[in-house]
Amino acid sequence: MEVKCVIFDCDGVLVDTEKIGNGVMLSMAAEYGFKMKLEDAYRDFNGRNLKECFLHIEEAIGKKLPDNFESEYREKSFEAFKTQVRPMEGIVKFLNKLKIPYCVASSGPVDKIRLNLEVAGLLDKFENKIFSSYQINSWKPDPGIFLHAAKQMGFDVKDCIVIEDSKAGVMAGIQGGFKVYGFANGFNNEDLENEGAELFHSYDELSFLV
Repeated sequence: MEVKCVIFDCDGVLVDTEKIGNGVMLSMAAEYGFKMKLEDAYRDFNGRNLKECFLHIEEAIGKKLPDNFESEYREKSFEAFKTQVRPMEGIVKFLNKLKIPYCVASSGPVDKIRLNLEVAGLLDKFENKIFSSYQINSWKPDPGIFLHAAKQMGFDVKDCIVIEDSKAGVMAGIQGGFKVYGFANGFNNEDLENEGAELFHSYDELSFLV
């Protein structure tokens, strides 16, 4: 296929935030008796909206989380993101060489996407090309956000590829009819491949595939 547009997920694809966000969530949830390894959080939480993650925790501990759990999580994670977020290795070089249009389509709120891109030094590359599930009330694994991004960028599904690192994200891309490349991080390899993604392990490797 001739690739005319690249649709990137954000966390774990453009910016290295997954350890930060999952670490904050697991630390907070542990106060209520929830236990999970970080690698399991990668598989179960990445790419999903927060309410689904909190429901998973509530079902595991058998009780409701406090009403302010989400606001406290957002506050703590935002503070961590402001100082700890870094661009994924090789992404700047990859974007600088990319000769076709690209955008970001994420399950996170727009302000979170912008914050992470800004701290990582990538915001200028994605101005006016940021699409959030919160804008259309559709979250992965539903394909809505990727279909929305392709439409807003002016391309058919067949002309776009999706870059993802989560099971939910790959499911969304495949269901939407996209060719999906899965960014393997050692925790997610099997899940991404099982859902139909073509794996890559670095942006140098991806540059030879795209």
